[in-house]
Amino acid sequence: MINARGEIEDWGKNQYNGCMFDEHFSAQFPQDARKEEIGEIISYVKNGNSCQLIGLPGVNRSTVLGMLVYNKAIRQKHLGTFQEVSHFVLVDFSEIRNRPLFDVMKYLFLNLTESLRERGMKEENLAVGDIFREHLKFQDEFLLFQGFKEAIDYMALEKKIAVVFLFDRFEEYIPTVTQDFFANLRVLRNHGKYRFSVVFSLNRPLEDTLNQDLLSDYYEFVAGRIIQMKLFDKPSSAFWVSHIEKITHKKVEESVVKQIIKLTGGHGKLTKLAIEVVLAQGEIKQLQQFLLEQKTMRKALLEIWQSFSPAEQADLLEGKFDDQEVTQYLDQVGLVKEGQIQIPLFAEFIAVEYKDAAKTLQKIVYDDNTNTIRKGTTVLSDQLTSSEFRLLKYLLQNEERVIERDELISIVWGDNKSIAGITDQAVDQLIFRLRRKIEEDANHPIHLQTVKGRGFKFIL
Repeated sequence: MINARGEIEDWGKNQYNGCMFDEHFSAQFPQDARKEEIGEIISYVKNGNSCQLIGLPGVNRSTVLGMLVYNKAIRQKHLGTFQEVSHFVLVDFSEIRNRPLFDVMKYLFLNLTESLRERGMKEENLAVGDIFREHLKFQDEFLLFQGFKEAIDYMALEKKIAVVFLFDRFEEYIPTVTQDFFANLRVLRNHGKYRFSVVFSLNRPLEDTLNQDLLSDYYEFVAGRIIQMKLFDKPSSAFWVSHIEKITHKKVEESVVKQIIKLTGGHGKLTKLAIEVVLAQGEIKQLQQFLLEQKTMRKALLEIWQSFSPAEQADLLEGKFDDQEVTQYLDQVGLVKEGQIQIPLFAEFIAVEYKDAAKTLQKIVYDDNTNTIRKGTTVLSDQLTSSEFRLLKYLLQNEERVIERDELISIVWGDNKSIAGITDQAVDQLIFRLRRKIEEDANHPIHLQTVKGRGFKFIL
């Protein structure tokens, strides 16, 4: 673990805690759990390709990645002989979301080393660990990355083992990710060739979230390679029910389980929480109303709501899904099908909580105390890249003043060594991506307006 000073702490206290793989929670799921998603991931990484696992908050993306690492039955079913020549490295990006690139690369390198130890690959652990320690002692970003490349060369070229990094909760790192991060991934991929790949787990596809120039170095390896998490997976849901019943020594009637799954659409986290609160309460007459009154349920529903853009929120409230560009994501994640919200509990939650649409249309404001940007209930800054955040913050601080392109470039890209290569196309792409995140209709913006021949102006 990397502490606040960037030093290595005792990994005996890490998330694995020295447990054998078969003791990990993910190892307990049946071998047919999430078989479609896992099968698609394997089809990509077997060929040395990277991919993206996309899904709503709470659909158990982390569990799927954990299965690939810890679940022996699932590994045997899906990997076959590939498991003998592959090594999966699970990385939780929520632990390094605000860290500089040097700490991130150190964290990835350290996770590779420790994962080899956990799997019992003593020779590889010793070799990679020696490389890590040798290059870390200089506390130099360039030298550390040279060691990282050396480790990938050793694994992929000398040992003929494919290294697959599983980037869990990558959306939490998006606001601070840099172009150099993806440039480093490309270098590692070039060293490992078809024995190096990355599975990005996040709410939205990278190409829909990041500016093209930010992702450019790794774009060809990941763009369009999308694996969509389904809301409902029957084997996983059945496991959760039996697991909760086992630890609580209580049983939920089958009719109640069916009713819960119908209300939650089978959404993993909502279903699990609903089972837990029902078991704690006992007999319930008005199940939907009861669930909506529970703090844990409301928090999970709010997390889903806040993951949507203002345009998507407006469509969900109005029940009008006419704009394909807006509804594409809602359809992809399975929340909306044929114009209907597939999680009845969520539909009722937003109908009650946001029946006054004005609540979601409040002014966009920058809070200097917390360094965040909000729009109504949504923390917009959580969804913005560093470039988008700098731009929007500056626009808010210069409301209704025309900002010329050169001024905009200096604010957004001014910390780079050179801004000579920033094109009008790059500026236009940044503006459009920001509009998609703050406007109800990016093609007809209300807030971020173009002043022809002069620049841009922000109106609240």
